[in-house]
Amino acid sequence: MAKRMAVEHNLAHLDLDTLAWQATEPPTRKPISLSKKSLDAFMTKNPCWVIEGCYTDLLMWVAEHANQAIFMNLPVAQCQKNASNRPWEPHKYNSKAEQDANLPMLLDWIAAYEQRSDGFSYQAHLKLYKQFPSSKHKQQITENPTQ
Repeated sequence: MAKRMAVEHNLAHLDLDTLAWQATEPPTRKPISLSKKSLDAFMTKNPCWVIEGCYTDLLMWVAEHANQAIFMNLPVAQCQKNASNRPWEPHKYNSKAEQDANLPMLLDWIAAYEQRSDGFSYQAHLKLYKQFPSSKHKQQITENPTQ
């Protein structure tokens, strides 16, 4: 959805995965301060943008600069299906095989979405959504959004 919005409205697009992780094995989070600097640079360079990701700590950082938030609330099973069917993401993985090797961990992580209490959880996302100061929309998805 973010990519489509970027194209349709001529917006710069940022996937938070690209600045949240270090290229280590296993992957580890970059220090938040470095990710925030990257976000600041992106927003300075691009006055009109769309940012996607599930990083509440980083989304809180950009919230005061955003004029709209969309909370994509997919059922866990649909999110897992989307993760399983995603094409190779070369901006995140060196190969499709590397991406696929990460899939079992990703599916387990998605399965725990509603029970976790971390910054990637449903509870954290809902809290951020409720506190968002500008226009907001909660997109409740109940079936495959690509159909």
